[in-house]
Amino acid sequence: MDIRDLDLNLLVVFDAMVEHRSVTRAAEALGLSQPATSAAVARLRLLFEDPLFVKTGPAMRATPRAMDLAPAVRRVIGTVKEEILHASAFDPGRTDKTFHLIAPDIAEAILVPRLLERLRVEAPKAKLKTTSMPRRAAAEALESGAAELALGYLPDLQKSGYFQQRLFRHRYVCIVRRDHPTIGERISMAQFLAAPHAVVWPDGREHLFESFLQTRQLQRHVVVELSHFMSLLSIVSTSDLIATIPQDLAEFFATQGNIRIIDSPIKAPEVEVHQFWHQRLHKDAANVWLRGVVHGVLGE
Repeated sequence: MDIRDLDLNLLVVFDAMVEHRSVTRAAEALGLSQPATSAAVARLRLLFEDPLFVKTGPAMRATPRAMDLAPAVRRVIGTVKEEILHASAFDPGRTDKTFHLIAPDIAEAILVPRLLERLRVEAPKAKLKTTSMPRRAAAEALESGAAELALGYLPDLQKSGYFQQRLFRHRYVCIVRRDHPTIGERISMAQFLAAPHAVVWPDGREHLFESFLQTRQLQRHVVVELSHFMSLLSIVSTSDLIATIPQDLAEFFATQGNIRIIDSPIKAPEVEVHQFWHQRLHKDAANVWLRGVVHGVLGE
């Protein structure tokens, strides 16, 4: 027998015949007409070269060949129902999936602890992997399926083929060490421009505050340039440097080290942080669940 000759609907009729032992009752159970069910039984007999069901009194009795086939047919139908037709179902409590997120170091420090706590409760077997990458690489990773979500300020992903959801807005503030010798509770524009600065330039990603300064042609005294925001914690807390960073990260630093927050004298635009995903995963049940968790953890 060639598998191309097998119609799955015939197996459904076969299973109904084994259970009901009547063409009429099998037809009623399947919502088919009696002639259509009889025609399907005739095709089954030709396919398996066996009578399969023989009239004996008021019912039809399965032949030995049909009895041998019955358990395998039931398994095939069950597999199709559970693993194909219901494949979109997702049970976070049972999944052992590894979720891949694209996120800068800021998100790793602030989001991941909260996200892990939610996973511990709702998806205890799930695992999490985060990666930082340039914007172009982020688009390719989402498109290929190498990552499920990208988090952050990623204007390059605001295009056709990608979905987005705003999580929150943040403003920029300044951080200095608590016992800074010259900067008090406030800082003037002149102090800000003259003070020694630590600046972060994330690889392949835009720093909106730095771009804003460039458009205003404002020059600062930059002492050190870094590629990771998290490096600022130890550098600023042990020096007289000042840094301008997102408020949520500044608040995190203030709980971790010798850091205090002051308002920036420069009112740069607030930044909208989104989560992005590719249209391929828009209706994927696992991705829908993950997006809901991320929005529940970070959403305004």
